[in-house]
Amino acid sequence: MASLESAPAVALKAAPARSRVPGGAALGLGLLVLALLPVLMGASNYMLGLLISALILSGVALAWALLGNLGGMVSFGHAAFFGVGAYASALLSAKLGLPVLLTVPLGGLVAVVASLAMLPALRLSGPYFALAILAYAQIFRILATEASWLTGGGAGFQRYPGLPNVFGLDLASRTGSYLLLVAVVTLCALAYLAVRRSHVGLALRAIAESEDATRVVGVNSTVLKSLMLLLSAFITGVFGALNAHIIGFLEPDYAFSGVWSLMPIIAAIFGGYRTIVGPIGGAVIIYLFDQVVAKSLIAVGHQIILGFVLVVMVLAAPNGLLGLVRKGDRHA
Repeated sequence: MASLESAPAVALKAAPARSRVPGGAALGLGLLVLALLPVLMGASNYMLGLLISALILSGVALAWALLGNLGGMVSFGHAAFFGVGAYASALLSAKLGLPVLLTVPLGGLVAVVASLAMLPALRLSGPYFALAILAYAQIFRILATEASWLTGGGAGFQRYPGLPNVFGLDLASRTGSYLLLVAVVTLCALAYLAVRRSHVGLALRAIAESEDATRVVGVNSTVLKSLMLLLSAFITGVFGALNAHIIGFLEPDYAFSGVWSLMPIIAAIFGGYRTIVGPIGGAVIIYLFDQVVAKSLIAVGHQIILGFVLVVMVLAAPNGLLGLVRKGDRHA
């Protein structure tokens, strides 16, 4: 039985030849633009608040894209990881008195533990897997609502610490929260890039091309897909935890809202979910468009405009905004 190192040969045979764009350069440029956005937009508290929310969304969109691109699975249930991470971090800091900067990654780990309950769903594929994960998200929301002795239930939970001061920088301030989120998004993007360039990433791309062929050479597709689910859950849980400490209030209908499952999908597809920069940029653009433009046109039901924009993007550029830009560069 061949080892995982045999997968690159399969991937090279299965994957079509393509020109390679330096991933690190594109990633660095995209994140540099992201970091400069507050300066370019005047850095008002209102705009910083919007960008903070957009960065939370971009982190979840990146996690969703990782699972969809490398894992080959479409999830409608990332709200489960987001909510579990949020509640775990808030409860650990409030009940046990642990430092917030420790409870945030612990929230991600608790989301990983919660995702273990979803591993049986990996036997499913396509829409069946997506619906199974959606059901899990609803289960966790109900559990959080019913466990009122711990979570506060429908009345909400708010007596937990916010983000601390670090080296004189108040992370609870708009500027501090924004810089922290830029740093965490960058770390998660670099982790995604490292996985994609590793033997594991190559094996996963081979599985996407021909799962039967990779099984012949001994690649365990179930184990690799499980790893992507766990990593995606961790990233989503971390951003759920950060969001909880930024807003200072949790209640089940918000923490496990379908918005945290739907909006990352829209953002990732709009930006280009097969890339790393695409979901990040897509989240920022989609969220700012929704809050600044769409809401000004239709105060109630502005999501209709968002849906229309997504349909146009899918029809005009199936590979997303980044794919459209690259296509334009080739024709220039």
